[in-house]
Amino acid sequence: MQHSAETKAKDSGLSSTSLKWSIQGSPRSATARQGSGWMTQHFMKSYSELLIRTCHRRGVHAMGGMAAQIPIKDDPAANEAALDLVMKDKLREVKAGHDGTWAAHPGLIPACMKAFDDNMGNAPNQIQTKKREDAANITEEDLLHRPTGVRTMEGIRLNTRVGIQYLAAWLTGSGSVPLYNLMEDAATAEISRVQNWQWLKYEVELDGDGLGVKVNRELFGRVVDEEMARIEREVGKEKFEKGKYKEACKMFTRQCTAPALDDFLTLDAYNHIVIHHPK
Repeated sequence: MQHSAETKAKDSGLSSTSLKWSIQGSPRSATARQGSGWMTQHFMKSYSELLIRTCHRRGVHAMGGMAAQIPIKDDPAANEAALDLVMKDKLREVKAGHDGTWAAHPGLIPACMKAFDDNMGNAPNQIQTKKREDAANITEEDLLHRPTGVRTMEGIRLNTRVGIQYLAAWLTGSGSVPLYNLMEDAATAEISRVQNWQWLKYEVELDGDGLGVKVNRELFGRVVDEEMARIEREVGKEKFEKGKYKEACKMFTRQCTAPALDDFLTLDAYNHIVIHHPK
């Protein structure tokens, strides 16, 4: 969604929608789980500001990130809280200098438009008014700054549950999947499996629970079994049996426990949906 449907500026641009990274060489890189406020982490804020400067120097739009929330029809209070999060995130984007943004669901567009309209008025973009020359001082250290936060059992459980369910849907032809009031795509599942792999490789301590538990294959195996049982309860036995959950679980588990990190989540999955003919 660009700010104005009538903008005559160039259609090309870059987006702050997601950033995938993998740092395999040091246990110091074992990050906390992605969550609310992620874009205000120093390295993500730096990346976003540098993106705006890079785009505006070239006369192209700098797009904000995806608002992943979806309307919660049966819980007005939760729905209002979700819309409030969207509004705050879009205000952050427009004030930083973004020219437009993304929304996962049409129901979020009024909130997104209000944030941009209230701050940009009738201007089609901020290419000339928010050049962000201050971002010229952003360094490699800023972009690699380790995020703050804690690692928890719920974090590894949610990573596992979301990763398996996304893969199960992907194997049946769905690239965007509504899970727990968010519209998830491959980027979220990718972060989930990379983080699980990272925590397992370095046997990190779940420091947010105060129990001193370390992540290892035995713990992860129990988590997978318990989360598969939870998925079956949530989706129902019939859907679970007819779906691709078991195949997805096997694939996700293999990728999380592999000695070396696979390049991308879905590369392995393509072998399950593509017929390879001899040359």
